[in-house]
Amino acid sequence: MTSFPRLFSPLQVGARTLKNRVVSSGHDTVMVSQGRITDQLIAYHEARAEGGVGLIVVQVAGVHESARYTSHILMATDDACIDGYARLATTVHRSGTTIFGQLFHPGREVMESQDGSSPVALAPSAVPNERFRVMPRALDVDEIDEIIEGYAAAASRLQRAGLDGVEIVASHGYLPAQFLNPHVNLRDDEYGASEHNRLRFLRRALATVRERVGRDFVVGVRLSLRELDPVGLDEAIVLDASRRLGREGLVDYVSVTVGTSASLAGSDHIAPEMGFTNGYTAPFAERVKGVVDVPVFVAGRINQPQEAERILALGQADACIMTRALICDPRLAQLAAAGEVDDIRACIGCNQACIGHFHAGYPISCIQHPETGRELQYPRGTRTSRPRSVVVVGGGPAGMKAAAVAAARGHRVTLYESTGRLGGQILLAQQLPGRDEFGGAATNLQREVERAGVTVRMHSRVGVREVLATQPDVVVVATGARPFRPAIEVMGAPHLKDAWEVINGEELPHGHAVVVDWRGDWTGIGVARILRARGHAVTLCVHGYAAGESLQQYVRDAHLGALQRERIEVRPLVRLFGADDDTVYLQHVLTEEPVVIERVAGVVLACGHESNSALLGELRSTDVEVVGVGDCLAPRTVEEAVLEGLRAASEI
Repeated sequence: MTSFPRLFSPLQVGARTLKNRVVSSGHDTVMVSQGRITDQLIAYHEARAEGGVGLIVVQVAGVHESARYTSHILMATDDACIDGYARLATTVHRSGTTIFGQLFHPGREVMESQDGSSPVALAPSAVPNERFRVMPRALDVDEIDEIIEGYAAAASRLQRAGLDGVEIVASHGYLPAQFLNPHVNLRDDEYGASEHNRLRFLRRALATVRERVGRDFVVGVRLSLRELDPVGLDEAIVLDASRRLGREGLVDYVSVTVGTSASLAGSDHIAPEMGFTNGYTAPFAERVKGVVDVPVFVAGRINQPQEAERILALGQADACIMTRALICDPRLAQLAAAGEVDDIRACIGCNQACIGHFHAGYPISCIQHPETGRELQYPRGTRTSRPRSVVVVGGGPAGMKAAAVAAARGHRVTLYESTGRLGGQILLAQQLPGRDEFGGAATNLQREVERAGVTVRMHSRVGVREVLATQPDVVVVATGARPFRPAIEVMGAPHLKDAWEVINGEELPHGHAVVVDWRGDWTGIGVARILRARGHAVTLCVHGYAAGESLQQYVRDAHLGALQRERIEVRPLVRLFGADDDTVYLQHVLTEEPVVIERVAGVVLACGHESNSALLGELRSTDVEVVGVGDCLAPRTVEEAVLEGLRAASEI
């Protein structure tokens, strides 16, 4: 019997029965070509279907030519889309998984152009978007009719392709929500001026779809109960809309989330980072359940089956959306059903390779599981026909991933770690404010190492002689990096510390601390916040335009907010020049003008890292086959370290 009886019970949604209540919601994957489904996208969803997920909702498909909000959106505006959807549906159905498609129009929420020129954005009224700084043109009634017909035509195509249903996206401030919002919809015609009229667009879209596809095809809607924005939708409006649509029989389910694409703070809820409480949106879904008689789904940092089971047991929702958890571990549902919860690779909410890749225009992946998005390159369960003896030096993320993958493929693997713990720089990162969950990456990788049967030697600092004495066939060097200290002018005896030293507890003299941040990532912000918590006045000096410039937007927003609340001063566009006993000398990176900060008690350098590559160089001069991975090649992030560990092990 499963430990999660509610999560793994069937759920009737309209005319379809989900085999369980684990849902992968619609999310852009950047695995689309010319608006069409690709083999890469099919393989991506196949991995999650084979992993046991009950429902897959495919990413948004534009219902009208004006819906192209990115250059890599799926389009369902003509019959050419049917073949790709049919291949996807057939693949997913083989695993007993139900599949819906999302129908979408962004309105004014246009992220990027198709060719570098700015498109014309359409909306109920000419009200600008704060986040993307888009000023739309107001739709005329004929265009509204076209778009509503587009929803119905797209739904019909997905039905003909063999999908089980569709979901109209009315969440996150997209076009249907813009019609609902009296701050955005300023119309005085039949689509505005009253709550009844503002609901007309969504009601007509749903009614037209329902009329076209009939009752055997599921029709759902996704709504943000709160947009969490000063001019966002009011909860009462969304609850009333949910009640009306349910009473009229227009929807078979309601998918509940929060936030809006229209503002920076509101958009942070689209993929909430690790600072948000797990399952924090469940009370919102519960309020929707109180006004509708159809199943309610909920999304919002539900990362583990225990969290999902609790939400279901409390009656807050009928199914749980676990999208990023499934990006991190496609087999989550299968493992949870089997009671193997310790083997689930838990999502840590870092946002780096999932939504971070999407925002950068690259196929999504996961820093812990780089096989995601690369299913065609790295098929699961590939075994070697020629087992070899493999030595891995270094127990950080690169070394652990290389060791785990090599052993899982059938090689004999020994991992040497010089300290008493596996994890490398992850063990430092987890000590930064708001980043403790990041330590889960080390826990998850260590479990992969154990499960694969790797022999681990702790407290083992090895050189060329010790490595060669084991007579390995292949050596993987993952010796990481150390803090980089730039060449600066130093006069007197200033108190200079590396970020690592402060993270590990070393103190500065009481007073004003200056943090010099070269990368614009977690480290500079985190160290500044540590020092502030210790009672220092803090100035964070960043080389770039803003603190956290290298971070994914939703993560950056959370920490820029923290800097503001904690009254940490930020000086952008400066590079370190020198320091003396009580003064830091900087230079503006654009004008080369001097920037001087006086009465300074100490300086902390967050200036990146330099490779520990000596062992790699020495081994390359021997006859042994050797490969370097991670920071010993060039200092970067956990994402590159784990990916290179996978690549190296897959090629042995």
